[in-house]
Amino acid sequence: MKMNPTHRIIMPLAAALLAIALAAGCSTAKKTGRASAKAQSSVPNPDFYKVGHRGTRGLMPENTIPSFEKALEIGANTIECDVHITRDGKVMIYHDASPTPSYTTFADGSDIPPAERKKYTWYKLNYDEIRKFVIGMKDYPAFPQQQRIATYAPLMGEMIDSVEAFTRAHDLPEAFYLVEIKSGPGTDGVEQPNPEEYMKILMPVLNAKHLGNRLIVQSFDERPLQIIHRDYPNIRLGFLLSNKKTFEENLQTVGFTPEFYNPSFNLVTPELVKACHDKGIKIVPWTVDSEADVKKMKALGVDGIITDYPNYLQGL
Repeated sequence: MKMNPTHRIIMPLAAALLAIALAAGCSTAKKTGRASAKAQSSVPNPDFYKVGHRGTRGLMPENTIPSFEKALEIGANTIECDVHITRDGKVMIYHDASPTPSYTTFADGSDIPPAERKKYTWYKLNYDEIRKFVIGMKDYPAFPQQQRIATYAPLMGEMIDSVEAFTRAHDLPEAFYLVEIKSGPGTDGVEQPNPEEYMKILMPVLNAKHLGNRLIVQSFDERPLQIIHRDYPNIRLGFLLSNKKTFEENLQTVGFTPEFYNPSFNLVTPELVKACHDKGIKIVPWTVDSEADVKKMKALGVDGIITDYPNYLQGL
C-alpha cells in the first residue's frame, strides 16, 4: 500500500509515544519491592540523635505505645524499638522472642513461669493471641521509676500511626525511628523466618509509612542489613555491636559502609569516634543510663546517644 505524507508523519510519532509509555512502565516495574515512589517524608537530620531506648524503658513499660510517646514528650527526637514476626506474618514490637516474665503476664495477671516462656515464642503464635499478654503491671525492680500501666505489644504499623498522630496533636517535631531487627543464625526457623523471608514481611510494612530519612534500620545480625542494602538502597542502616573486634573487622563482617555504627557505650574511645567520622559514619552508642556517662559520651564526640532515660538528653 502506498504511504501518503500524513502517514509518514503520524506513524513515527505514534512509535515514539509508544516507546515513551513502555519506558515509563519499565521504570515503574523496576521499583517493585523498593521504597515506594510516593512522596517520602524528608526533614533535616538531627544535629544529635537523642534516642529513647525501647521508648523510655526507665520511666514507662518498654516497647509500648505509651513509652514511645513519653520519650518524645520528654526530649527524645528518635525512638528505638525491636521487631519480631508472628506466625500469621505480622510485624510486632517486643524485645525478646517470647514473653519476658519480669514485666509481662498472662491476660489474667498471673505470672509466666520462666521455664515455660518458650512455649509462647511469638513466631509460633498468631498476633491475636499475643495481644492478650499484659505488659507493665508487674513491679520492675530493675527500673523502679517505671510507671505501672496495663498495656500490650503493638504492631509496627500501629505504633508508627500512633506516634505520628501524637506528634501532630502535641505540636512536636516529626519523630525519627530506629528499628532493630531481632534475628540470629542459630534461631532461623525457630524464633524468626530466614533473613530473606523476614525482609519480605518487614520492609513493605515500613515502606508503607513513607518515613523517608526518618527511618533507620539496625541489627546485630549483618544478614538482614546486607539484604536491605542490596534490595532497598535508600534505607539508612546501622550496625549494632557488642563484640571486641576492631572497627575494620566489623566493617568487613557487614560487607558495606553503614551510615551508623552503634556500639555498646563501654566500647567507645576517641580513636573509634575518629575512625567512624573519617569514613563518614555516625556513631550512636547504647545504652547510656547515667547522666555522667551521657556527658562522657557527648564529650567524646558521638553523634547521638541511646538511653532508657531520654530526659537526661534534654540539655544536649
